Amino acid sequence: MAEAQNIPAGSTTAGAIAVAAESTVATRMSAPPSFDVADFPVPNGREEEWRFTPLARLKGLHDGTAVANGSMKAQIDAPEGVTVESVERGDARIGKAGVPVDRIAAQAFSSFAKATVVTVPKETVLTEPVRLALHGEGGTTFGHTVFDVQAFAEAVIVIDHTGDGVRAANVDFLVGDGAKLTVVSVQDWDDTAVHCSQHNTLVGRDATFKSIVITFGGDLVRIHPRVSYAGPGGEAELFGLYFTDAGQHQEHRLLVDHVAPHCKSNVVYKGALQGQDAHAVWIGDVLIEKTAEGTDTYEMNRNLVLTDGARVDSVPNLEIETGEIVGAGHASATGRFDDEQLFYLQARGIPADEARRLVVRGFFAELVQQIGVDDIEERLLTKIETELQGSV
Repeated sequence: MAEAQNIPAGSTTAGAIAVAAESTVATRMSAPPSFDVADFPVPNGREEEWRFTPLARLKGLHDGTAVANGSMKAQIDAPEGVTVESVERGDARIGKAGVPVDRIAAQAFSSFAKATVVTVPKETVLTEPVRLALHGEGGTTFGHTVFDVQAFAEAVIVIDHTGDGVRAANVDFLVGDGAKLTVVSVQDWDDTAVHCSQHNTLVGRDATFKSIVITFGGDLVRIHPRVSYAGPGGEAELFGLYFTDAGQHQEHRLLVDHVAPHCKSNVVYKGALQGQDAHAVWIGDVLIEKTAEGTDTYEMNRNLVLTDGARVDSVPNLEIETGEIVGAGHASATGRFDDEQLFYLQARGIPADEARRLVVRGFFAELVQQIGVDDIEERLLTKIETELQGSV
């Protein structure tokens, strides 16, 4: 795979490091975070946070013309001891993990009827995942879900998106002190679906959070994971895997806000692209604030371009406001198949097509292993194999 300085034509990679910068959580955003949609101007595509997004394909989510006229079938499978509530927007847990940072997230907050709160009680250790299945049945829907994993609890949450429709939602994860939470979010929409979602996570003292975002389907998918820390000792791992096909736009915009001291974060996102006008966007922002001494952080994005006509925009950003850190770094690489790997496999009698498939499977292997949910891993591997049939 080619490193960032050798990326193919049609791709861009950029990085920025600012030491002792006077920045905030809203860095590079056109408006401060707010729950009120009126506080955000209608984007025109020239703003930093919208410059890669094809606004015309958002079906009105960005300009207020989308109305809640659709249907979303939701099913929650919760192990014993987990509570599921439907609450009004005034509930104190709503918005505690984070505030909308763009107009679509604010529109989703202003438009949902009731929010769903899923609570894993203090010191509860779940042996089975909490599963939320969302199946679009057409039209436009808005939603807000809060997962409250209380102190010293341990849980795995699977959120599975399928079907068709236009969806804007906010998802909050409250990770209590000493708790351990793994979240697997699957975007396996039909080819015509549009999905925009802001994921807000507040990591408690000495808590551990792991996120795995898997994106395959949809005409346009725009996921915005954001992590902050409520106390020292927190750890966050953000993994992502996407396979962008012809005509699809898949965008993942991340922010890790290190505001508490002695916390860690690790970000690894990998994508494969094939087909004309396949477009993947990855934005990775890490902010180390003045109060975050002892931070240890790293972020990486890698993309494998399988055919001509695909485009990648990969932009890692790192801002450091204190010199008292353990380590900080970022990397981005985009390229085609490694000819040496293919030659090695073919020299041992493996046919060319199978050799190419093996390279792609190996490219994704470390992320597939992070999932830890057998049926999701099997489904993902099958999906990858199906996608590869069209290109290699």
